[in-house]
Amino acid sequence: MRLEGKIAAITGAGRGIGRVAAELFAKEGASVAILEIDEQSGKETEASIIAQGGKACFIQTDVSNAESVRMAFAKTEEKFGGLHALYNNASVYLGKDDATATDLRLEVWHRVLSINLNGLFYCSKYAIPLMIRSGGGSIINTSSSAGIVGIPGCTAYTASKGATISLTRSMAVEYGPNNIRVNCISPAAIRTDMVRESNLDNPDFDESLLLRTTPVRRWGFPADIAEIALFLASDQSSYLNGINIVADGGISITCFYHNNQDKVSAVSECSAK
Repeated sequence: MRLEGKIAAITGAGRGIGRVAAELFAKEGASVAILEIDEQSGKETEASIIAQGGKACFIQTDVSNAESVRMAFAKTEEKFGGLHALYNNASVYLGKDDATATDLRLEVWHRVLSINLNGLFYCSKYAIPLMIRSGGGSIINTSSSAGIVGIPGCTAYTASKGATISLTRSMAVEYGPNNIRVNCISPAAIRTDMVRESNLDNPDFDESLLLRTTPVRRWGFPADIAEIALFLASDQSSYLNGINIVADGGISITCFYHNNQDKVSAVSECSAK
């Protein structure tokens, strides 16, 4: 029960990593605010947690809308009385629309940044005062290996994830004195619906290449990332602040070669919530 008596808010908790994390946090004793834009999936996560004896409340939230986020944290305080952990998990990867800087449509750029970066900022802005009133806590942000290595044809997503790492460090310095730790997870090649939609449905995507060139020789799974988030939310990580944990099986430190040719083959690496 590593989160016994704690209150946690998780964005994008209706599916993928967010849902697994919400169920895990509740199992470890937390009361969980499920901040999800999709009503059906949000209510399903809530029902699943309650059925297992946990405490949860679905709050419909559009993280790209500042007022929606403000109201979500007001409702979290009203429902649970405070906040000790925020997991900024919600992200979008528009693989079919993301592109190089010269080819990227402006509406795609704004859409990705509004969720992946603005949403993280809005949630932190309204969660931090509540967290301070609760005596401190932990913020976990979601970046990607795309935030630390160059990914061709992925301008908006890469920009949003690189900025996430920098914002993590800035907030860690700013709010450490308030007993608020801010850390980041950078996943890649996690087997979720978002990865399936962006990569696995692409006929040019070579799954065997990814598996051969990932040092651990397997896909990651939502539970792999949720366990890291749990650790960062718990007091076990009380001296970690401003770090970025790259959870990708080693894929970001390798080069990708295709058919023994001499050129690098780009493999999309996305965190997939």
